[in-house]
Amino acid sequence: MTTIVDYGAGNLRSVENTLSELNARYTVTSDPAVVETARKIILPGVGHFGQMMTAIDRLGLRDALLGRIQAGIPFLGICIGLQCLFEASEEANGARGLGVFPGTVKRFSGPVRIPHMGWNSLTRLKSSRLLAELDAEPFTYFAHSYYAPLLGATAATCTYLHPYTAVLEQGNVYAVQFHPEKSGPVGLAVMRNFLEI
Repeated sequence: MTTIVDYGAGNLRSVENTLSELNARYTVTSDPAVVETARKIILPGVGHFGQMMTAIDRLGLRDALLGRIQAGIPFLGICIGLQCLFEASEEANGARGLGVFPGTVKRFSGPVRIPHMGWNSLTRLKSSRLLAELDAEPFTYFAHSYYAPLLGATAATCTYLHPYTAVLEQGNVYAVQFHPEKSGPVGLAVMRNFLEI
């Protein structure tokens, strides 16, 4: 059973549709007591970093999420669900991320359209369980104005002005900046790979 965390603003319906297409059993919850017993967690993210972290704290989900991550259960963050794993974001000065990874999420700046929206290819930096059995540079769908820094846990990058983290994998923690639920067959494969972990 996979637990989808509902903090009030995630793109839940698309994620649910993807899991249903894969015939996966899942539950949707905002109850920290349910999260504390989850065997697998997906944290979708749509919207604003500060609003997301405020909602997570208001619902009492911070400790539940960190507790399950520390317990070693598989965790998948999507879009802002990836960004919230860092300490902070320029999108919301003063808002505290989950701090699983060091660093600050930054805003794109330069002679490009912001937000970064559309299909882009991934560049693998190392072996990736999420990208197993996919082409060397699969195309996925992005929609974001902020990006995570590169670090040792970066499994794949995307380049928009410069390379940034598109896939994170460290231990039981997995996260993607793109939207697998909107990335067609590639996205289905990524979700299937996570469910099989």
